[in-house]
Amino acid sequence: MEEKINPYLLGMGGTGLPKPPSQIHPLLQAYIGDSVYEVYVRYHLLAIGVVKPHELQKRAIQYVSAVAQAKASRIIEGGLTEEEANVLRRGRNAKSGSVAKSASVAQYRYSTGLESLIGYLYLSGRQERLEQLMKQIITACEL
Repeated sequence: MEEKINPYLLGMGGTGLPKPPSQIHPLLQAYIGDSVYEVYVRYHLLAIGVVKPHELQKRAIQYVSAVAQAKASRIIEGGLTEEEANVLRRGRNAKSGSVAKSASVAQYRYSTGLESLIGYLYLSGRQERLEQLMKQIITACEL
């Protein structure tokens, strides 16, 4: 039997959001999405047996770099619902004022779009869909 995740474990207990996730700015969705994405990646690395801190950090780059996220974003894009595609597009088009050092502007924007989508799904409580997409993303990053 699958165990449900306690919302307090992920910081969602207590006070709710001031507005619905769909009305939260894409860069704020990306801010949360970045953290959620990072937790999934770190858990995955531990689950496959990577246990040395230096190795964890080194291997995580394969998944969390703007280049890797942009690649994953393009791979999953075709399987998104219209709503999810809109969230991804809004996140991609949001002007953040910064650019990753090791990625092009386009890659950075696709990366931000992906993080925005992850944040939106998390804030919307769509855990099952989030799980599906993260499995696809992790697989894409391992290719």
